[in-house]
Amino acid sequence: MKNVFTIILVLISMGLYSQTLEEYFKIAAENNPGLLSQYKEFEAVLQKVPQVSTLPDPSLSFGYFVSPVETRVGPQKARFSLTQMFPWFGTLKAQGDAAALMAEAKYQSFLDAKNKLYYEVSAAYFPLYELQEWMKIEERNIEILESYKTISNSKFKNGVGTLVDVLRVDIFLKESQTNLEILKKKERPLLTTFNKLLNRGEFEPVSISETLEIDMLSFDNGKDSLLVDHPLLNSLELKVKAVEASERAAIKQGFPKIGLGLDYVMVDKRTDMVVPDNGKDVLMPMVTLSLPIFRKKYKAAVKEAQLMQESYSLQKTEMTNSLLSNYEMAFFDIEQQTELVSLFDEQITESEQALNLLFTSYGNSGKDFEEVLRMQQQLLKYDKLKITALKQYKIALAKLNYITAKK
Repeated sequence: MKNVFTIILVLISMGLYSQTLEEYFKIAAENNPGLLSQYKEFEAVLQKVPQVSTLPDPSLSFGYFVSPVETRVGPQKARFSLTQMFPWFGTLKAQGDAAALMAEAKYQSFLDAKNKLYYEVSAAYFPLYELQEWMKIEERNIEILESYKTISNSKFKNGVGTLVDVLRVDIFLKESQTNLEILKKKERPLLTTFNKLLNRGEFEPVSISETLEIDMLSFDNGKDSLLVDHPLLNSLELKVKAVEASERAAIKQGFPKIGLGLDYVMVDKRTDMVVPDNGKDVLMPMVTLSLPIFRKKYKAAVKEAQLMQESYSLQKTEMTNSLLSNYEMAFFDIEQQTELVSLFDEQITESEQALNLLFTSYGNSGKDFEEVLRMQQQLLKYDKLKITALKQYKIALAKLNYITAKK
């Protein structure tokens, strides 16, 4: 039973119960502080809508006559006034529309931040795959070189080989062992980079895929879809509409504001004589009209909105150009890495064949051991280059998905 528990713990430590890359995306989306901050910012901007689309507070005033004003029905003692101002028709709606569109633009920025986070997670994940595979390659290379060392020692003792062969393989063996130790130390910063994107412990184990393959690109990654529904472009388009609404609101702000009010005056009764309606309180409806005669600030607000429209339109054009150029570079990188993977596959196959022939020849004659070692190191280089090309391919594909806002 104890052995069973030990096996389970080993499996957990190996990451067999951990997440796939898609699941890491979900963890990052739920925990990354930068992304959560973007969403909170969107929620904060959303609270602006009721602030600008609601009527201003009514005003209530009270006055007490220190020296009562005598009237026919009695002296006035106190006065209450209640007034509600109303902006020009459509002003509140225009202001609410502007705030709502700005909030929607902020949400599109949040979506772009989420897509960028997914790209950053991918860009931190695939170097871990490269490291894992390079370590396997070095370990396998060390095993092969150790076997070569044993063989070269044996041939040297039997007088078939030379001491130089033993020294040569020993040099390559020490180099490979050193490389493996360096790779092991490299794991620490790579894990920290990845885990901090997920906002978790820096040395949490990460489950890495055993194999990576070249994917066939679908037409969803074409240029046509790039400019249709991209969050950054949508955000700028919404900002243009928002400042258009702000312009309408600024124009309406320059119109008079209408106020409706009610005055209530408390009147004491006269004691010196009897008159009709003696001591009757006064109720007086009122209408107020603001006079926006100082036009400079209203014209400036309209001009500001118009200039911002031009600014956002230019930003959208600039962003479109940037996305298109980045798309071309990412797509080129994908094609380049695809061709390199294919090339390295061929070179690995041919190098293995050449190595087998050289090793057979060495086994028979005890000569050309240097060529065996050279070919072995050449094969090691191609194995590593293929892994690096696969890593670069996956990162470039992740970048293309970010550029095209592929869900």
